[in-house]
Amino acid sequence: MHFAFLCTDKPGALQVRLDTRPEHLAYLNGLNDEGKLAFAGPFLGDDGKPNGSLVVVKAETIEAARALAEADPYAKAGLFASVEVKAWNWVFNSPEA
Repeated sequence: MHFAFLCTDKPGALQVRLDTRPEHLAYLNGLNDEGKLAFAGPFLGDDGKPNGSLVVVKAETIEAARALAEADPYAKAGLFASVEVKAWNWVFNSPEA
């Protein structure tokens, strides 16, 4: 099953994002290597700067998905004001269809 992480950065936390980005990318690459990452990328503000993230993972349960979200270095660094984890159904353009 797929789960989407809808992450919103804390206001003024761009430097935390930039400083933590190498660890975050390494974490996502690890999830990808394990076959758990579907896709990911930042949300952008009107100024073109990142202000949140969308991460879609494969997990057996919402609890397992939440554990993946909590293990993200961005979450551990306190970047996010909120993280919503939602079950998600990939209908169009799914590579598994």
